[in-house]
Amino acid sequence: MEKTVKVRVPGTSANCGPGFDTLGVACTIYNDLELTLLPEEKLEIEISGEGADHLPTDARNMVWRAVQTLLQKAHREKEFPGGRMKMLNRVPLSRGLGSSAAAIVAGLKAANILIDNYFSRRELLQIATEIEGHPDNVAPAIFGGFTVSLLHHGRAESYSFQPRLPLKLIVAVPSFSLSTKEARNALPETVPLRDAVFNVSRASLLVAALSRGNARFLRHAFEDALHQPYRAKLIPGMYEVIDAAREAGAIGAAMSGAGPCLIAYTQDHIADVSNAMTGTFRKHGIESRSLVLDIDRRGAHIAKE
Repeated sequence: MEKTVKVRVPGTSANCGPGFDTLGVACTIYNDLELTLLPEEKLEIEISGEGADHLPTDARNMVWRAVQTLLQKAHREKEFPGGRMKMLNRVPLSRGLGSSAAAIVAGLKAANILIDNYFSRRELLQIATEIEGHPDNVAPAIFGGFTVSLLHHGRAESYSFQPRLPLKLIVAVPSFSLSTKEARNALPETVPLRDAVFNVSRASLLVAALSRGNARFLRHAFEDALHQPYRAKLIPGMYEVIDAAREAGAIGAAMSGAGPCLIAYTQDHIADVSNAMTGTFRKHGIESRSLVLDIDRRGAHIAKE
């Protein structure tokens, strides 16, 4: 018997400035997946939106691989050897908005629903982290809100919370992509102690200020010394765009994930911040578009038509 479900998964921004590989936030930009599990060995994949012209439509597809992983862990892969998937992607690919995490979580969430929620959300976090390699994007995609994540003896732990501030997320999306591997290769093996202390203080202050709803303490909380200085060479005009966002009224701004998207956090001056970011990119010969997003509070969920 065929089973079908449609799920919606938010894009995410990791690091949030100083929280390298630790902090993440879910954004109101979504990928939709309609999944049908089939009792026969047949696979049909239809993709529209971002990546429709080059994402694989066979067994190599990341969403389908996540589906297969979950079924195998539940010992249900022989019952459902085939599937039919319709994907509508709105999250830009290779831009630092968690497109791979959204794909993984969509496959896991949809397949889990179709086998009567065999796994809890905490268990889905473990499976997603095993596939992705780190929890900072998959955690907010699953739980929504801001998340603080860590790995302890190979197991992921994540705390999700809603900030007590009505923040808008303004994302400048450059016209070029940047692979996570290239961004990782730009990082040094070690960093000075002063830079580690710099980030610990700001990441701690960021979480405290968001939890308490105190915008005054966010003024320096999005600054970073662990990854952005080393990746700046990969994004022309990065620091100028960040400075322009703050001068236009943003509370703070940072690289989104591994880039090249840059994200500003603000409560007002939305048009000014957006124009300042895209305009500054243009001064450096980079065309970009802006997205004005809210914080997603639900994480991955069944999509209602």
